[in-house]
Amino acid sequence: MPKGSPELTKARKDEIINACEELYKTKSFKEITLKDIGNATSFTRTSIYNYFQTKEEIFLALLQRENELWIADLNQIMEENAALTKEEFADKLAHSLEKRGQLLKIMSMNHYDLEDSSRLERLTEFKVAYGGSLRAVMRCLEKYFPKMPIADKQHFLYTFFPFMFGIYPYTVVTEKQQKAMEQAGVNYVFMTIYEITYNCVMGLLKEQ
Repeated sequence: MPKGSPELTKARKDEIINACEELYKTKSFKEITLKDIGNATSFTRTSIYNYFQTKEEIFLALLQRENELWIADLNQIMEENAALTKEEFADKLAHSLEKRGQLLKIMSMNHYDLEDSSRLERLTEFKVAYGGSLRAVMRCLEKYFPKMPIADKQHFLYTFFPFMFGIYPYTVVTEKQQKAMEQAGVNYVFMTIYEITYNCVMGLLKEQ
């Protein structure tokens, strides 16, 4: 581990993650290299290896941070709302993901390779955040739908979270993809992140 205080270590990690996030706004995952990320930081490129050993570890750390931000959003919903109807809950959950485009974009990548190319300690840190998001959604269900059977709550979680992996590619479509679908005769109906999420949540809560 690099020498220095925990605060310095965190600041260095955050700078690396921030550099990766900025590059990801204009480049694809495949285009971004560790050299690119290093050149966007204030310290030497080789110093990155003191904190992250692969590009995948950096993206996983960015995904971890996005999950933590989403958890904070879900906690705020629970703090500000004593009760919600299923329509109100679907609305607020959809808006919470509408703010987390970066989360959904990374989730739509090959998640298996991100995890496989990261060390156990980095993967464990991410899984803590991912587990936290599962628990946050479960707490929402327990608070707003107390009569909902536990089996239905589990069904919600294990339907909604896999669904999240497909939100970005279904709602963010390039001109090339649109043209290909037109030529293939695919009747594509554009939906926003909010719309597709709201509809999914309402479908899962139809019996509540």
